Amino acid sequence: MLSVSNVSLRFGKRVLFEEVNLKFTSGNCYGIIGANGAGKSTFVKILSGEIEPNTGSIDMEPGKRMAVLNQNHFAFDEFPVLQTVLRGHHKLWAIMEEKDALYAKPDFSDEDGIRASELEGEFAEMDGWNAESDAATLLSNLGIEEEFHEKLMKDLSGNQKVRVLLAQALFGNPDVLLMDEPTNDLDVETIRWLEDFLANFENTVLVVSHDRHFLDNVCTHVCDIDFARIKIFSGNYTFWYQSSQLALRQRSDQNKKAEEKKKELQEFIARFSANVAKSRQATARKKMLEKLNIEEIQPSNRRYPGIIFKQEREVGDQILTVESLAHGSGAEKLFSNVNFTVNKGDKIAFLSRNTMALNTLFKILWGETQPDSGEINWGVTVKMGYLPNDNSEFFKHPINLVDWLRQYSAEKDETFIRGFLGRMLFSGEETQKMCNVLSGGEKVRCMLSKMMIENPNVGIFDEPTNHLDLESIQALNNGLADYAGIVLFHSHDQEFINTIANRIIEITPNGMIDKYMTYEEYAEDKNVQERRSELYGSLKVQG
Repeated sequence: MLSVSNVSLRFGKRVLFEEVNLKFTSGNCYGIIGANGAGKSTFVKILSGEIEPNTGSIDMEPGKRMAVLNQNHFAFDEFPVLQTVLRGHHKLWAIMEEKDALYAKPDFSDEDGIRASELEGEFAEMDGWNAESDAATLLSNLGIEEEFHEKLMKDLSGNQKVRVLLAQALFGNPDVLLMDEPTNDLDVETIRWLEDFLANFENTVLVVSHDRHFLDNVCTHVCDIDFARIKIFSGNYTFWYQSSQLALRQRSDQNKKAEEKKKELQEFIARFSANVAKSRQATARKKMLEKLNIEEIQPSNRRYPGIIFKQEREVGDQILTVESLAHGSGAEKLFSNVNFTVNKGDKIAFLSRNTMALNTLFKILWGETQPDSGEINWGVTVKMGYLPNDNSEFFKHPINLVDWLRQYSAEKDETFIRGFLGRMLFSGEETQKMCNVLSGGEKVRCMLSKMMIENPNVGIFDEPTNHLDLESIQALNNGLADYAGIVLFHSHDQEFINTIANRIIEITPNGMIDKYMTYEEYAEDKNVQERRSELYGSLKVQG
């Protein structure tokens, strides 16, 4: 058990946490959620001991071990990959080092022999003889092939380092596991492996993530940080979101009787519990929803952006035809033999093991980059809107947000412009911010305002959830699900893909797959997986 007692943290006059008291128990996974700046990562650092609170204490049951996902990607650059994973279990690694030092002594004494015997006993109790093979298995499961295990960390790519550090945190079955954004830089296949691993993990997990699908599949509880308080609620993220929205609607409905509200909440819990039981990762511990007390359901204080996309006009029958598209060659080949036609009603999720391939494809569709070969033909009725992966070109000049958005609008009236900014939570003095000093999340919200004001009938979205908080991701998800136009998008957010896309196109260096189905159906389809294996062959995952 991990307990938090009377923890408070202040930075000057700003109060981040005030008198927080919580208990985290074994067998549960707690998803830490909160708006940007609420203190999610800071709370994890307090739990790990990296930051000392102003008041209060963190207590862990004696004899238990905590592991933390390391955020410093350069901390182990001078160490081999396999050794880096082993170092995640500090006590085991210390025993291994002491043993090796003793056996290397030229003047090995009787005392040394006694100490070595003690160490061998501890080593065996900790299953040390299987440590290297366990670490190697973890690395392989996370996409780090055996040929990399003896290389130095500094010789790995950025996303490979992320996977090694994740293996380091998971290694040795820690009693408490702390992870801040563990799915960053992981491809969908690796995320699904991690979901399976954590869903069956028997100890305590606390995780910060903006990936709702990941939170839904691993979390038994949600830790909501709001107004300098932290509350624990039973259920995963979707349950928390839907139940809090239901409670908010009920609070505003003054005419509904208490008995009717209670019945509505009970029916909601029953429906949600039934859905959880059918999920891919239905585990015994998720049955706690069936025992949930409806008093735990409370309205959320979160503010959600208002993202509504409208078409200036409906698109015609000829939308987009792509023929024999290819880009790159040799080891740098991104894709080849790409052929597809976009039809009315299509909402297409584009997948690839290589993110750069999709970034390049979208630039080609937008007209920013030319393909090495092939043709793309857009219909004459198409009006495109584009949310690029890199939006830095749009925010170079220091102008305020009203003037920034006005340049993309046919209607120049300031009240009209402010209305669109207001939907994206920019109001009052915030509309006078200089656009070149915005945070990553604020820039994406501005780009979404730009797309809404342009009224496209085809929207191209290249990793649109990057930099957004959970509230903005949820609002964007809802907005695109309701959008009547065409959507072409790429995302690592599985929930985003599964709730928006009705068609999946996966591109590889050796061809493509095109299926009208949901992402969950695509991921579970055996024929699709066989075809993917054929197309990728021995290609390494590039993330």
